[in-house]
Amino acid sequence: MLTRRSLLATLAAGPFAAAQQNAQQRKPNIVVLLGDDMGYHDISLHGSTEMQTPHIDSIAKNGVRCTNGYVSGPYCSPTRAGFMTGRYQTRFGHEFNEGPGRTFGLALTETTIAQRLKDLGYATYAVGKWHLGRDPEYRPMRRGFDEFFGTVANTSYYHPPQFVDSRVSPDAKRVEDPAFYTTREYAKRCTEIIEANKNRPFFLYMAWNAVHAPSEAPQETLDRFKNASTKLRGEQAAITAEMDDGIGKILAKLRELKLEENTLIFFLSDNGGPQPGVRTDNTPFKGYKSSTWEGGVRVPFLVQWKGKLPAGKVYDQPVIQLDIQPTALAAAGGKVKKEWKLDGVDLLPHLTGKTSAPPHETLYWRFGPQWAIRKGDWKLVQASETKLLPPVALPKIPVGPVHLYNLAKDQSETNDLSEQHPEKVKELRAAWEAWNRELVEPAWLPTGPAAGQKKKKA
Repeated sequence: MLTRRSLLATLAAGPFAAAQQNAQQRKPNIVVLLGDDMGYHDISLHGSTEMQTPHIDSIAKNGVRCTNGYVSGPYCSPTRAGFMTGRYQTRFGHEFNEGPGRTFGLALTETTIAQRLKDLGYATYAVGKWHLGRDPEYRPMRRGFDEFFGTVANTSYYHPPQFVDSRVSPDAKRVEDPAFYTTREYAKRCTEIIEANKNRPFFLYMAWNAVHAPSEAPQETLDRFKNASTKLRGEQAAITAEMDDGIGKILAKLRELKLEENTLIFFLSDNGGPQPGVRTDNTPFKGYKSSTWEGGVRVPFLVQWKGKLPAGKVYDQPVIQLDIQPTALAAAGGKVKKEWKLDGVDLLPHLTGKTSAPPHETLYWRFGPQWAIRKGDWKLVQASETKLLPPVALPKIPVGPVHLYNLAKDQSETNDLSEQHPEKVKELRAAWEAWNRELVEPAWLPTGPAAGQKKKKA
């Protein structure tokens, strides 16, 4: 609370100092920047020479880079469902993307991060790709967000066919303006939201449709990368650059309004890149989007909170997108209730160094017949041995044998240790099966009727 003397001193120092003092006295803003289908190696911070991402890189330089950052699903919608709830999405049947003609959406029994932050006094905004239900009851405006500016599902960058601007209408419509490019319009809307909420705490969920296919970008951006190794990689570099430029505008607006030191920022991807070596690059990891290999579930994961988190820190313990909700709630002064049954944890004491204990003893994955468990440095995995398959094949995708890896020594999953350590295979498999018994059947499949949320028998 400001005393009369400190208030007069602050006002005498000028309007910017007053704005900064005001920001420091309120709850922190929460900004989540989610990329789509990014390859782990497709940011310059991770060694890419083709992708130019100075603004994304700056989040790590001003904050923490989590080298073992994971998502709970190797696919678009399941990861979003886990993020929104702070719970493994397989607990409530959200195992796959939607199928044709099927009722689909984030279970209405689940509470979102937006609803919980709203209860703590936050203005809440969703911008970009939703992909958690097309029907009105599943859209952001019914799930805790004050406003939504984006598409309800996957989209093109130009003329998005199912676009919602909730300030105008709750209905989804095709954008006819030929100059409308999603990534640029999303960045513009984000800066407007930040400006409008400069005097109150806000939660901004910016879910880019970049760098998901199709590879569309303004010609002047494509021209910047005309000398790329292939035409497709040049297009990928262009849509990545557009996203990075947009992130730069968001960060610049926070700095302009003296809000940067009172804003907790996360950057991550929803899953690994598809078509490795063609469109995206998951180096040094094996696998790709839709697989439970590291390349499908380990993603760029950066966290910034100037003045609260150390700058330039590298954090090597496993973290996961499920942790964002409890971390944001802790930053906002809220408390997680036991009855919420969250699987994520508050990362702040881990990232600040207040505790040396790992955030998670064990992480789990299930995606149709593919599955994995990581406990400490050990990972047991059964995954597809084939190239990326269409969504309809995922529930019955062929898998290979069970493999065991020590990720501390073999992060590329090349040296199977299952024969040398049968006791570790038995231990991890039993742990995964115990977790799996807590889950429900998929609520829908990419093809075929919904299975319903029937609890699995032990």
